[in-house]
Amino acid sequence: MIFCFDYTIFIIVFYNIVAHSKQGKTVHLNLYYKTLNSLSLSLSFVCTVCWSLEEAMAAGLAITSEEGQYNAKMTLLVVLSCMVAATGGIIFGYDLGISGGVTSMEPFLKKFFPEVYTKMNEDTKTSNYCKFDSQLLTSFTSSLYIAGLVASFFASTVTRVFGRKPSILIGGTAFLAGSALGGAALNVYMIIFGRILLGIGVGFANQSVPLYLSEMAPPNYRGAINIGFELWVGIGVLLANLINFGTEKIKGGWGWRISLAMAAVPALILTLGALFLPETPNSLIQNSKDHEKAKLMLQRVRGTNDVQAELDDLIEASSISKTIKHPFKNIIHRKNRPQLVMAIAIPFFQQVTGINVITFYAPVLFRTIGLGESASLFSAVMTGVVGAVSTTISMLIVDKLGRRALFMIGGIQMFLSQIIIGGLMAAQLGDHGGISKGYATLIIIFICIYVSGFGWSWGPLGWLVPSEIFPLEIRSAGQSITVAVGFIFIFLGAQTFLTMLCHFKSGIFFFFGGWVAVMTAFVYLLLPETKNVPIEQMSKVWREHWFWKRIVGEVNENIKMEAA
Repeated sequence: MIFCFDYTIFIIVFYNIVAHSKQGKTVHLNLYYKTLNSLSLSLSFVCTVCWSLEEAMAAGLAITSEEGQYNAKMTLLVVLSCMVAATGGIIFGYDLGISGGVTSMEPFLKKFFPEVYTKMNEDTKTSNYCKFDSQLLTSFTSSLYIAGLVASFFASTVTRVFGRKPSILIGGTAFLAGSALGGAALNVYMIIFGRILLGIGVGFANQSVPLYLSEMAPPNYRGAINIGFELWVGIGVLLANLINFGTEKIKGGWGWRISLAMAAVPALILTLGALFLPETPNSLIQNSKDHEKAKLMLQRVRGTNDVQAELDDLIEASSISKTIKHPFKNIIHRKNRPQLVMAIAIPFFQQVTGINVITFYAPVLFRTIGLGESASLFSAVMTGVVGAVSTTISMLIVDKLGRRALFMIGGIQMFLSQIIIGGLMAAQLGDHGGISKGYATLIIIFICIYVSGFGWSWGPLGWLVPSEIFPLEIRSAGQSITVAVGFIFIFLGAQTFLTMLCHFKSGIFFFFGGWVAVMTAFVYLLLPETKNVPIEQMSKVWREHWFWKRIVGEVNENIKMEAA
């Protein structure tokens, strides 16, 4: 298990760095070591499960699609390729987690954002909710996402014309350069430019990795492997929180440099791994007339020589897609209206759950309610653990319970927890002074409940559902719209959250709770169930839906009779 081995070494090395640091209280280091031990056990469990899967694959576990058209085995090549590619999720999650951590570290604030540092430590007149309100500080976080937005459109062209593998390689290289620049930054301009490079890396990775995973995976495992991308995002957040918790204690106040520079580790794995990744059969057919080469690759990734049926479908789909000269113009046609609405609405709703701003600024938020620097970072570690575990649960049950059920359960859970958090903060935390330890602990508990609700609903399903609803000829355009809308609202959320916290105060949770209520109603009324529906037959779910059938038309009676 190359992937698990790399990250186990990663954690062990960092563990020893912190152990030799002379700064920090013993009680916090003990908590940190216990958390690392727990994470090591969790990773060992994941590795054991993956190893067992590989044993089953070696035995030749065959699967077929719902219609019995394809023969396929879950091969070791697919597992290793998808694990390496999924490191693109790690770099996205690592950045989500690392940003909020370093912006709560006093040495980092003192060097790059002295105005915020002064308000936090010396200004007793500023409201608790406004101490971190700084447009320059939010620019540090949000600059990555505007760069990712622009990069995603370039990545779409690179992925389509040159293949999935080159796009992944560009993403890893750009993220590697950005992490090096961030760790060596001497002024705020260097650090923001480093963030822009990180954004380019994330933009290319988010565009190409989900597509790569979908095309490499056997049909019956596509949903689980897609959710695996969100799982690695959650693990990236968790690793970042652990690293922040340790580097904050390093003597001399330079620990933030390690936090930013350690992003190079997953970026290096992705970059080097991309050099050895096989290209997907879909991409080989799309960009080459040598169908024999694509057939050989398909035989390797499916673990069988009987791939002619799937190859014929891929060739036909590629031929159809090549007739579409302007996929972005085609996507607005009436027959694609439901998918277009979902491509815009789902990533928008995913961001207005408030999850990413809470992920960015979790340590800042915990400091707002009165926790110390170390306690706030450790609390962020706990939320990272909860997020990773809940996403794992989603991956195991999504094909049993279905997409709609998880959306509804997670939505209700997030709504109730946000209302309770807002109520507690409104009652207990004023503009000045602190909050009791008991109430602070209660708020952290409900934040964890909120994070778990997101982890098995809008987190993974926000990536999965858009990736499975588009027909092939506009699938790339649909993915680009989904990624772009996501980046736009991540940017807006990151740029405005601290100002909103200052002005809304505890009402910020009621604001996001209101949006969760809206999106839960949206799913209940307008999103059909896509569980166990073959992608090539996905159009029928819209023709059978009570609302969308008015847009795309009723199901053709002749087709119904033929199917019968």
